[in-house]
Amino acid sequence: MKTAMRKTFGRILLAVLMGLGWTASISAQELPRKTSDGFEVPQPGRKFVFPRDHGSHPGFKIEWWYVTGHLFTEKGRRFGYQATFFRRAAPLRKNEDASTDRQLYLAHMAVLDAQSGTFLNQERINRGGWDAGSSTTSLDVFNGPWRLAMTNAVTEEMSLNGGLHGEAAFHLRLKPSKPLVVFGTDGISRKGADPTASSHYLTFTRLETTGTVQLDGESFAVSGLSWMDHEISSSQLDSGQAGWDWTAVQFDDGTELMAYVLRRKDGGIDRFSTLARIDRAGRVSQVPADKFDWKPVGRWRSAATGASYPATVRLTVLDEVPKRVLTLVPLAPDQELTGTLGGIAYWEGACRVQDATGAVIGSAFLELTGYTGNLSDQMR
Repeated sequence: MKTAMRKTFGRILLAVLMGLGWTASISAQELPRKTSDGFEVPQPGRKFVFPRDHGSHPGFKIEWWYVTGHLFTEKGRRFGYQATFFRRAAPLRKNEDASTDRQLYLAHMAVLDAQSGTFLNQERINRGGWDAGSSTTSLDVFNGPWRLAMTNAVTEEMSLNGGLHGEAAFHLRLKPSKPLVVFGTDGISRKGADPTASSHYLTFTRLETTGTVQLDGESFAVSGLSWMDHEISSSQLDSGQAGWDWTAVQFDDGTELMAYVLRRKDGGIDRFSTLARIDRAGRVSQVPADKFDWKPVGRWRSAATGASYPATVRLTVLDEVPKRVLTLVPLAPDQELTGTLGGIAYWEGACRVQDATGAVIGSAFLELTGYTGNLSDQMR
């Protein structure tokens, strides 16, 4: 059972993890309402209603809630963390009882102790039921003892609880300090040339975070900032894509940036790659693939998988005057998750952000996939 569930998730998670926006518009007439297997397709102009739309949307095949953050103790000890909850629906099989729960849930968590370089991670995978599930009325998703839930519908405050193999745990409170943003155009974030390859992409780019981190039997009071993506989709992966590099940046001046490049098997960059700037008021401006440059400037090789990850990145925003040059530098080299995503390894880590002079101007998370072989091939 676990192996079959893991394989199912492996086939769809290329689309699942991509927070992809695109600036081209698309009309409702161009979009089918359903996929070929009967799931909903995101439609332009959707009027989001909260707190309901923070919750689960079982009419769509794929959904995920993704939280990352940078936490500090009063004495300056630093931690990075990641918590991601995935939901995946499947159509009923022939002769299968209609009451069967067809929701599968995958979750994975990670904690980095920047002081020691210790990186811990774990995954859970369960069928919907008593050990995993998600609310359709508000944000409340769980997998085993891990849970992300909205605790105040007015302020949109949340709680997050997780642990790793009994070696680490975190109990956090998340409060938005900026309004929710919607990436893409008219509520649609395109993932590829197929018009059904799209999502509703909702993000809290700046969450004030407080709570505790437990590590090696010691408990630390922490505070810092988190980032949360919520995507709703029924899309499948693009067979021409080999993987992607993605980042979410929080600057010290109160602004943010999200960017990714989609790498194609032919060595090129997909035109659906994009960058989005978020100003202090939460307004979004999107930048097409030809207006920014993503250049690896340092690599780390995994002893576990043999993958060589371009984990130090120089990002240049070409449409700004002067051109903005950022360097993403990992807080620790080994932030590879080797046992998650159906056995597909990837690198996801906390980074510091430096400007062209080398000054630290913010923090980031960086995600690198497809470096242990073409992701779309592995997921077939």
